[in-house]
Amino acid sequence: MHREDGLVRLRALGFRDADAELLWQHFDDAERRGKPSHGHARIDWLATQSFDAQARPKQIDDGRWDGNGAVGYLVLARVCHALIASPPRDARLVVCERTFPTGMLGHHVRRLAEAGLIGVLTATSPPRLGPPGGPKVAGTNPLAVGIPSSDGEPVVVDVSMGAVTWGDVVAGLASEDELVPFGGEQWHKALALALGLQLLVDSLVTQPGHGAVLLVARPHADPVAALRATGIRLPGARQRKNVPK
Repeated sequence: MHREDGLVRLRALGFRDADAELLWQHFDDAERRGKPSHGHARIDWLATQSFDAQARPKQIDDGRWDGNGAVGYLVLARVCHALIASPPRDARLVVCERTFPTGMLGHHVRRLAEAGLIGVLTATSPPRLGPPGGPKVAGTNPLAVGIPSSDGEPVVVDVSMGAVTWGDVVAGLASEDELVPFGGEQWHKALALALGLQLLVDSLVTQPGHGAVLLVARPHADPVAALRATGIRLPGARQRKNVPK
């Protein structure tokens, strides 16, 4: 999809020009990083969701935001912008209420890492995971970690607790039956992580609806260079795909 086509579709959903641009940057970044599950296909998916395209996220205080009806992509985009503009002296925990959908969490922590900040982010979603034959009790609840580096791109880890993501289902890349905790016979480990993250977020939000929890901190050391010197491909360092602009 070309940029102008994407922006036209997003504006048709009611988004302001600036918000349409933020959303396009997120979707196109996912597409170029080889994650079509969170890429351009999400524009048509958004059209099936309920949200207020004109809503503005509200900052309650330094540690809490309310989505206020806005889509989660834009809530986290605003949170990251605020943290980059006014970073914590050491560390800060930020709870985002009514924040869904949040998209590719690695996109958000990458922004922070490129600005020199460590970011650890998780977010909940509708229940999609459970034990084999049991009820769905947790979202895919991804966990993303962004670590800045002085000698190149940041390291960005972004892992869903599902063998596939809901985005893979949305994009037609997987069936809903394939959406189970990752790990094969060790599925209980992924489910335990999903439940732990679910309970973490749910215990910190005060309003109904899905939320996100972000830990941001200033680094006191730069461990990436030594790891990069081993020659292994680090998380988040995949070559971008060449897609139409």
